[in-house]
Amino acid sequence: MNRWNGLSPGELALLDTVFWSGGLSRDALARRSAFSKTRANAVVAGLLERGLLEENGLQASSGGRRAETLRLHRGLGVLLAADLGATGLRVGVLTPDLEVLARHVESADVRKGPEVVLARVRALLRQLLEQAGRSAHDVIGIGMGVPGPVNFESGQLVNPPLMPEWDGFSLRDDMKADFAAPLFVDNDVNIMALGELWRLQRSLHNFLVIKVGTGIGCGIVCQGQVYRGSTGSAGDVGHICVDPSGPRCHCGNLGCVEAMAAGPAIARMARAAVEAGESALLAETLAATGTIRPEDVARASRAGDAAANAIVQRAGGLIGQMLASAVNFFNPSHIFFGGSMMRIGPLFLASLRQSIYQRSLALSTRQLEIQLSPLGEQSGLIGAAVLAMQETLRMKGAAR
Repeated sequence: MNRWNGLSPGELALLDTVFWSGGLSRDALARRSAFSKTRANAVVAGLLERGLLEENGLQASSGGRRAETLRLHRGLGVLLAADLGATGLRVGVLTPDLEVLARHVESADVRKGPEVVLARVRALLRQLLEQAGRSAHDVIGIGMGVPGPVNFESGQLVNPPLMPEWDGFSLRDDMKADFAAPLFVDNDVNIMALGELWRLQRSLHNFLVIKVGTGIGCGIVCQGQVYRGSTGSAGDVGHICVDPSGPRCHCGNLGCVEAMAAGPAIARMARAAVEAGESALLAETLAATGTIRPEDVARASRAGDAAANAIVQRAGGLIGQMLASAVNFFNPSHIFFGGSMMRIGPLFLASLRQSIYQRSLALSTRQLEIQLSPLGEQSGLIGAAVLAMQETLRMKGAAR
């Protein structure tokens, strides 16, 4: 018998609550649900019998008998997660309660096209399943984040500036070659926001997650849900203009903050500093390697190089200028930063903070907290798994 058959909306709601809590006791589950304690206990007993929930040891004592922790049953199967960036990918196999069983990180170039990149993703996922002692038949859902605008319903990218060959490509059809489980696709920053929302157990309702790497994107959590907009392009803040006289962006417009402050722009400013004779340290790097990367600017900045520090401050200031408008408009309680450029160091985050606070209205920033993402570079991987489990539960509810 299929353990999912015949589930009531209330049972699905309890499963969803357990998932988003990261595990909780029966009493806590009853308090968070619309059920009485007696009714909640009866529903939990049924879910335990079906093999949808399981008990996972005793919680710490609060003065009385220690309560059992409930979690989604690991016998349900596994989740596959893939976090694709412009220059790298991160994949993993996770349990339904998001314990990472196996993971892998490597460099990648999305400009090589979807066939090449996704073939590598599928191969890595097969290897990780074997490493975790699982098979493709154990997969109950797949979550994927991609660096471009996504039509969430179709799972297809729409005119992605960084990866034009991916436009309209059916990622779901491609993944079917190896996996029968459903694939759910979203923008890479949206899945980072989902990861933070799960980490926070939905305790924050209005916040932003900013990814600064090859591009700049924003995940928006509004009223406890990831907000995608009417067509899925909400949060594409990298193409907000910060200087009408600025350089031309790959989107075709002038002065986009992404063209002026993301990773490639930082590298371009560094090369200009070398050509102007402003940095002996960066000049040595260029002579030795033939190129300057954002991480070279980061190292020079941490070493006290004045030109590198000026570049870092300018980039942070421009991104902060753009985000001040977002703060005035949306009034978030928190902004979490992630992405490869956040490795630059504390000066970058300090420049971002200073610019946001200086340019935002006092009321908008009165309780605003700005910090690095606590999940760090794992936020996309965790978020992709959250997407997979969340949408799998929704599918089970819709299939009743």
